[in-house]
Formats: sequence, C-alpha cells, structure tokens
Amino acid sequence: MRDALDATPYDALLLLSFGGPEGPDDVVPFLENVTRGRGIPKERLKEVGQHYFLFGGVSPINDQNRALLDALRKDFAEHGLDLPIYWGNRNWAPYLTDTLREMVADGRRRVLVLATSAYASYSGCRQYRENLAESLAALQAEGLEPPRIDKLRHYFNHPGFLEPMIDGVIASLAELPEDVRSGAHLAFSTHSIPTASADTSGPVEGHGEGGAYVAQHLEVSRLIADAVRERTGVDHPWQLVYQSRSGAPHIPWLEPDICDHLEERHAHGIPAVVIAPIGFVSDHMEVLYDLDTEARAKAEELGLPMRRSATVGDDPRFAAAVRDLVLERATVERGQEVTPCALGALGAGHNLCPVGCCPARAPKPAAAGVDSPYA
Repeated sequence: MRDALDATPYDALLLLSFGGPEGPDDVVPFLENVTRGRGIPKERLKEVGQHYFLFGGVSPINDQNRALLDALRKDFAEHGLDLPIYWGNRNWAPYLTDTLREMVADGRRRVLVLATSAYASYSGCRQYRENLAESLAALQAEGLEPPRIDKLRHYFNHPGFLEPMIDGVIASLAELPEDVRSGAHLAFSTHSIPTASADTSGPVEGHGEGGAYVAQHLEVSRLIADAVRERTGVDHPWQLVYQSRSGAPHIPWLEPDICDHLEERHAHGIPAVVIAPIGFVSDHMEVLYDLDTEARAKAEELGLPMRRSATVGDDPRFAAAVRDLVLERATVERGQEVTPCALGALGAGHNLCPVGCCPARAPKPAAAGVDSPYA
C-alpha cells in the first residue's frame, strides 16, 4: 500500500452503486427506474419483483454500501487520509444527481469515483459513466458548475479484492464434510450478460470472444484457485459459470448457468461444490436469490453438498485497497511515477476508458473517459 497519503488534486471520493428498494412499496418504482425507456408494463414489473418480495421488499445492497462507507471512512481516518466520501446510486436514493449537487454545494471540484463493479463491461462500467454524464449535464442545466470526475480503474486483480475471496473459498471448503472436501469442485460465478456485450467489453484491441469481461473473470478464477491449491495442498477443479440472466430467450447470453452447471457436474460425479460469487462486491439480491435460494435448492435436489463463499463486502483489506487505488490515481494525476498494484498476467487496467471501450447500444456521452465532454 502507498506510504504518501496525499490525495491531491482530489477533494472527494464518490461511492457509486446500483441502488435497491428498502421496502415493499419501493420495489415497483425501483424496477421502473432500472427499466426506464423499455416500455415494460407495471404488471410485468410486479412479477419480476417477486425476488424482492421474498425478502420483505428490501434489497440488502444499500445497507451493504453503508457498511462499506463506514469501513472506508474508518480506514481513511486511521491512516490519515483526509478525503471526504459521498454516496450516490443509479436507481434509488441517494440518487447520483442529488449527491453531486450536494458535492457542488460543499465546494468539491475534483472527484474520484469508486463504482461497485470490479470488471469491464457496458453495464459494469460504461453505463455508470453515462449516468455520471447525465447527472453532470443536469447540474449544468441548473446553472451549477459541475466538478471534474475521474473513475478509479478496475480492481478485479488488486490483492485487497482477491484476498478476502481466497479466504472465503478456503473457509467454505473447510465447512464441507471431510469425506467430500478434497474432491470439491469450485464454481466461480458472475452475472451473465449478452455475448455481444461481452465480446465488445474492454478496449477495442481486446474485443473478440468474451472480451475483457470473460478474460478478467477467468483471471480472477485462476488466481483464487491457484492460491487455494498453494494454501491447502489440494488442486480443486474449477469453472467460470454465470447467473441472473434476464434477457429475451432468443438473445445469446454467457453460459453455463449455475443451476445447469450443478446438474452437469453432478452427473459427472463431483462429490461437492463451493460456489464463489466473484462477480459481486457484496451479498446483494443476485447472490441471495440466485445462489442462496435457487442454486442451493438445485444442489439439495441433487443431493450435492454445497457451500457458498463470502463476497468482499466491507472487509478491511478491500477498504485498504480502495485507499491504495485513490493514492495511486492521485499520484498519476500529479505527474509522478507510480507502480500499480495488480496480481496475475493482465496487469493494472487503464485509468481513462479509451474510445470504443465497452460501447453503448446507442451512442451517449460518458464521463471519465478519453472522449468525455467533461474533461
């Protein structure tokens, strides 16, 4: 981690997340926000919202973001990093535009953004950048001078993100019955996206089958599996799998689905499985429903011992990693040399998204990139 705790030229950090309902009455309005412009009837949204109603209409993501904010503020204070931290969401309160308006009122002029998505993709990066541009345009329309926005690089291979997941997999393996533990299969799970979006994820030169989205997840899977082998002495078979598909049936999405994968692996005789949700920063609804509910039910139906390992959440090592990323980017912006912290073969990602990186379905302005209108 960095020794020099100088965040100059930045005067604030913004935690930017997806948002989620906090009660039954919030579910349909929240889903209307998520699907705005797609013409989905309210009755269909009520059907989609059943996952939330099973949990009292509450998504855990907002409470998890509050816990992460506490962890970040605690870490910054303990290490003498004087940088205020704000929080804004794409689809629910606190809304991004409201938070940026508050930041302008507080005199913040140069803002770093931490998105709760570690990987490259349209929905995990470019769409957040589009939301930032929309909010900055709204501030301008109100006669306010928007702050300059930069986004922290993808952190999928930062040790502070990887180490908690490695420990989680090892702990889950230890919870399995001893007679099946050594033969347990590791299923590294992430959100499925359309194959067309995956193929164009990341910079243009890396576009192709799976793009950066699949490459980065495969790298994380390999790094975790290698670390588990080194620390336990057991070489567990593993595979990258997908969950939470939500698109039309005729559109190809990344596969295999986690439940299909459990059936296929069980048919081939695996004695147990640990599911590691590497695509998610915290245990939000996709983890609670698609893994802890649906995948667990499938494993029980098959008679397959299963454990689900922990996400990173508010682990102090992740908070320290964010501090490291802030100081790294600040050093770069001051024109000084810095060695980025990243494990594996892919190395540290770009600080500024290049033109053509994770392109939108229809071109929209996006902040915090080479082509940003808010430089």
